[in-house]
Amino acid sequence: MAEDVKRGRGRPKAWDDKAAQNTIKSLDRALEVLVQLGQMQGGTLSEIAGELGQSPTTVYRVLSTFKARGFVDFDDESQVWNIGPAAFLTGSQFLRRTSLVERARPIMRDLMEATGETANLGIERDGKVLFLGQVETHATIRAFFPPGTASAMHASGIGKALLSRMDDKRQREVLAASKLEQFTPHTLTEPEAMIADLHAAKARGYAIDGEERNLGMRCIAAPVYNVFGEAVAGISVSGPTSRITEDRIPGLAEFVMKAAATLTTAIGGNGR
Repeated sequence: MAEDVKRGRGRPKAWDDKAAQNTIKSLDRALEVLVQLGQMQGGTLSEIAGELGQSPTTVYRVLSTFKARGFVDFDDESQVWNIGPAAFLTGSQFLRRTSLVERARPIMRDLMEATGETANLGIERDGKVLFLGQVETHATIRAFFPPGTASAMHASGIGKALLSRMDDKRQREVLAASKLEQFTPHTLTEPEAMIADLHAAKARGYAIDGEERNLGMRCIAAPVYNVFGEAVAGISVSGPTSRITEDRIPGLAEFVMKAAATLTTAIGGNGR
């Protein structure tokens, strides 16, 4: 019974049957068109059909279907088809999983062991911090941000680490959208005070959430960079102020910045 339930989560009962009946031939042919278009880096209908050995009519129907979903684009003037933004967005989910979340896991584990505190990974999404992963400390009292949790950037260590690397215009846009909601007496709610805090974070290389989201909890975070030197994620440690005391911040920050630099290198990034 348990085996049947487990199998049903992602595969039908005969999932291990390799027969051709388990594939959708029309979908397979359509994906051939998309893959070929990507390899060609664009082409006319006749060029694509010729490369695939398929009829232009069939290929046109496939391309039109993909175009309706944004997976391909068509230039009326040049009559050239190209890969569209939806294909990029779908592919980027794979890149994020393989190049960031998976590669971050052992680094976060090492960070947790080195500091004794919970390690977190997050990105900016729609003006908030989206937590992608966490390695919890063995200690009894701990911070908890399950993957998928969203939090205000201005009251988050990772959020402030990412904000500190944005240009002034983008910073103010994000802060204005958040309205600098106050969560605790320590939350920075004045724009100029927040900007000053972000400048300080940029100068020292790490950001601090000092009970700004939750009383009694402190977080230290540093940015992770992509190949263009853009801050695309943040890595942090968080825990109770009874353990992450102010005198421990500089030492813990060194571990956090080292972890962020290691992850930057692991994803082929260029730290500044």
